[in-house]
Amino acid sequence: MPKPVPETEPRTPDQLREHYEVEKELANRLRAASSDERRELYKSVYDELLRRVPTHPLVTRRDADPAVAAAAVAAQVEVLAPFLRPDSTFLEVGAGDCALAAAIAPRVGKVYAVDVSEEITRGVALPASVDVRLSRGTDIPVPPASVDLVYSNQLMEHLHPDDALEQVANIYDCLRHGGAYVCITPHRLTGPHDISAYFDDTPSGFHLKEYTISELVTLFNRIGFSSVRVLVGARGRFVQMRPFVAESLETLLARLPLRTRHSLTQRLRLTVVLGIRVIARK
Repeated sequence: MPKPVPETEPRTPDQLREHYEVEKELANRLRAASSDERRELYKSVYDELLRRVPTHPLVTRRDADPAVAAAAVAAQVEVLAPFLRPDSTFLEVGAGDCALAAAIAPRVGKVYAVDVSEEITRGVALPASVDVRLSRGTDIPVPPASVDLVYSNQLMEHLHPDDALEQVANIYDCLRHGGAYVCITPHRLTGPHDISAYFDDTPSGFHLKEYTISELVTLFNRIGFSSVRVLVGARGRFVQMRPFVAESLETLLARLPLRTRHSLTQRLRLTVVLGIRVIARK
C-alpha cells in the first residue's frame, strides 16, 4: 500500500516518478554487484543520481528555507549534545552537505565528515576543524582508536546487507575505548522509507535493507560492542533503555497486516519507540 504524497512535497508527480525510476535503476546495479564492484559503485551511483535528478532533496536543500534546514540540524544536535565534550573527536558517516558537521564543530575538538559522494559537498565552506574524508562505501578512512563519538543518520539502510557487518566493524575499530556509535535508521516495520514509499510496499530504491531494532542489536553484539541501548523519546528528550521493550513491541507488530500496522503505529505514535535510535558503546 504505497503511502500518499504529503502536501508539503514540492515536487510534481512526474518529478517523483522520475526520481523513483532513476533511483530504482541505480539501486538494482548495487544489488546485483559483487563485493569488489560495490566499492566503486557506492560513489558513482550516488553522484549519478544527483546529476540525473536535479530536484533531489539533497540537491535542493541548499536553496531551501534556511529556518527549516537549521531546525533539522538543531534536532540532531539535541540528540548528540549529551555525548559531546570540548575535547571530543566526532565523526559523522554519511555527512552529506556537512551541515551537521559544521554545527557540531564549535562543541568539540575535531570533526571528521565521511561520505561517498563528492557532489554533495562540492563548494561547501566548512570550519577548519572539519576534515572531509571520502569513503568507498564501508571503509572509515580515519586512524584507528581516534574517535570518541560516531554518528550516522539514515545511512545503514543504504548499505548492501552484505556490507553492513564490515562497515560497523570499521566503525568499532575507529572508536576509542569507551567511545560510542549513535545510529539512527528507519524501522522496517513502518516502511518503506525511501522514494519507493510512493510506489511500492517494500524498499526498491537506495534503501537496500531497512532494519528492525532486534536486527541491529544482534549485529552490534556480533561486532563486539560492550553494551547496546535504545534512545526512546522525542523533541530532544530521550532516555536510554535496554532493547527488550522495543524488541517485544516490534515482534507483536510484525504479526499484523501492513495496513493495520501502519495505521496503529501512526495513531499510537509508536515511533517514539520504533524510530530507531541505537547507541552502542565500545
